[in-house]
Amino acid sequence: MSGPFTIYPAIDMRGGKCVRLIQGDYNQETIYGDSPFSMAEVFAGEGAKWIHMVDLDGAKEGKRINDSFVLEAAQKLKANIQIGGGIRTEQDIVHYLEKGVARVILGSVAISDPDFTKKMLSKYTTKIAIGLDAKDGMVATHGWLQTSSVSAIELGKQLAEYGADTFIFTDISTDGMLSGPNVDATHQLALATGKEVIASGGISSLEDLQSLQKNGNIAGAIIGKAIYTNRFTVREALTTVRDFEVGK
Repeated sequence: MSGPFTIYPAIDMRGGKCVRLIQGDYNQETIYGDSPFSMAEVFAGEGAKWIHMVDLDGAKEGKRINDSFVLEAAQKLKANIQIGGGIRTEQDIVHYLEKGVARVILGSVAISDPDFTKKMLSKYTTKIAIGLDAKDGMVATHGWLQTSSVSAIELGKQLAEYGADTFIFTDISTDGMLSGPNVDATHQLALATGKEVIASGGISSLEDLQSLQKNGNIAGAIIGKAIYTNRFTVREALTTVRDFEVGK
């Protein structure tokens, strides 16, 4: 893996608000803000080069629902926006990319429709990331409501052959728990695919970021609850990562 370690502050959207779920459970929701765009503006103001947005309603319903906030952020902020949730068709992909979104994330559809995924990867290349969400190493789909019989590593290798360049790996058991990321599983996926893997889930401290960065094969980290519960700020995360780069 080459290039700097990237911080992705996360904005999960449900019902037009900025929320966090615990382990993807829609019944365990905390609302952290009334405006996803305002939150994105704050993160960009603190220096974030990328912002990770998720349409939770979209993930559950299988169609775009909170896309207006994503497009507003893409068009008004200097940060790159990546979006996941409810992206099932080429029309969805085009809808975002044509309006300034930097990268779209394919999740459940990567398992349910490999032919479509292969076609989209060949057509849109680096503008597509694959979201691999795993429970005990097996891939979970549809807003984590179902677990498949496919291992994250096997699927990752297959998709890398199809042309996937970027993976977002979430260990569901750690998500929203502030219990520390699964560095080992993230590292294994990066090694197996030879591609950029962004860690997601469980990051609770600046030390967690350092342990991911120290690994050398992990491309970045998505941070959600730790920011919202004031464990650290986006600015502090960016400074920690920069200092590590300089000190290497």
